[in-house]
Amino acid sequence: MTTVEALINKYDNGLGCAAQTAYQNLVWKGSLDTISFEPTAIKNKLLSLDQPCYIVKVAGNIGVTNDGYLAPAEIGTTGQVELLTSLAPIKIQQLGDPSFLSFYGVQSAYMTGAMAGGIASEEMIIALGKEKILGSFGAGGLPPERLEAAINRIQQALPHSPYAFNLIHSPNEMAIERRAVDLYLKYGVTTVEASAFLDLTANIVYYRVAGLSLNDANQIQIKNKVIAKISRREVASKFMQPAPARIIKELLEEGLITELQAKLAEKVPMADDITVEADSGGHTDNRPLVCLLPSIIALRDEIQAKYHYSQSIRVGAAGGIATPESALAAFMMGAAYVVTGSVNQSCVESGACEHTKQLLAQAEMADVIMAPAADMFEMGVKLQVLKRGTMFAMRAQKLYELYRSYDSIEAIPQAEREKLEKQVFRKTIAEVWEGTAAYLSQKNPEKLGKAVNNPKLKMALIFRWYLGLSSRWSSAGEKGREVDYQIWCGPAMGGFNDWVRGSYLAEPQNRRVVDVAHHIMNGAAFLYRIQSLKIQGMQITDYYSQYQPIR
Repeated sequence: MTTVEALINKYDNGLGCAAQTAYQNLVWKGSLDTISFEPTAIKNKLLSLDQPCYIVKVAGNIGVTNDGYLAPAEIGTTGQVELLTSLAPIKIQQLGDPSFLSFYGVQSAYMTGAMAGGIASEEMIIALGKEKILGSFGAGGLPPERLEAAINRIQQALPHSPYAFNLIHSPNEMAIERRAVDLYLKYGVTTVEASAFLDLTANIVYYRVAGLSLNDANQIQIKNKVIAKISRREVASKFMQPAPARIIKELLEEGLITELQAKLAEKVPMADDITVEADSGGHTDNRPLVCLLPSIIALRDEIQAKYHYSQSIRVGAAGGIATPESALAAFMMGAAYVVTGSVNQSCVESGACEHTKQLLAQAEMADVIMAPAADMFEMGVKLQVLKRGTMFAMRAQKLYELYRSYDSIEAIPQAEREKLEKQVFRKTIAEVWEGTAAYLSQKNPEKLGKAVNNPKLKMALIFRWYLGLSSRWSSAGEKGREVDYQIWCGPAMGGFNDWVRGSYLAEPQNRRVVDVAHHIMNGAAFLYRIQSLKIQGMQITDYYSQYQPIR
């Protein structure tokens, strides 16, 4: 049995107290045997998030225990254990907005964002959904039959569990957006993550409004939930307000929505949740989260004051979320939920090939670069990709420079055309165009007709052949094309790799999306505990401030 005398000045465990205790009228009572003074044992006590934590001082030694209880100090009594501070149990459910949990039927304010081309795969969404974690399937760039198959598979696997599907804006091919919306409505997909939108389109409005009705209590029922991923205030504002009257009128005239739904649309915002996308992989404006998130939260408050929605729009954070520290920082800034992206691409369930996963697992924060986007090539829109181990970004930028400099393929100097054929396309330009024309004749004959009479458009389509296939090569693991892999990635990937170095998650074959989610959220809760102790005057060495993933 441990005695007070046995503890006199025995331990130097890196704990100290700089401030006067706020618990002068309370003492801790319990068995001294439950108090830990060794650093490893203390950290284990702090990691027991479901237990209260008491920081006590005994004979000049600071220790930690999860046991015992607090009692009023007894005046004149000696040998009492001094209470320095205490912490209540903490659950990951306490981080973020609790309404996010109830609204989507999830166990934490954490979701995974969509990665196009099925990189955010069926396997990924199903694994997450079974653990009550919301994941968004990467529908962007997939043909309708592939998307339909994914809907069926996910719905069969998750009949009562959460899942979402991505609706990516396609300004050059609006029919793609419409086909996805038609499938979502047909199969009753009730949560959509809308991304890359520059403005509201009739398609996203149709999806939202077609799910509006009144329940038995005469309250508005929102069946089709929308999570809008944005990085600009002007776009966020559109999703935070009711649908535009002109679009509602068009949908009414087409008979796609009812008069009642048109009326109800005036009273609800276009989105239930706004995901603030900072410096992320793929489409991004490279905005700093610490500036962007508070700005969008303030905008939400302005719009809420104007419209008085019964449920205020939640604002979450994405882009750069890859560690417990970054997740906790987002929550402390007011994020209702956090969204991870790049880190999930290196996981077992990802639709990326093994070579891509290995490259991602080796990436550092500086190993990313901006490159032209295939879907918005002519507009000059860029996305963030991995530059380590691939020449895609350099070659894609060269294509855009040629597009800007010349009005047709034929106008490009012969030497440059030969370089394209040998180094980039590995085919003749004629062969690339033949394949492109064959594809468009089946999928978009109208665009093919325009290209025949528009040399600039024809050149763009030829260049987009490479840009479009490069991401598919990365997913399929196309042999011999490794240097051309287009791998969407943000600096968060490097941050994640730094964090898990030396742990079982260092190797991509050990990375599973549910584990990653678990460790990021549990780590954030643990670090909240540590920061709470520091705020209360505790001096804590760096050893206690590190959360390392353990299997």
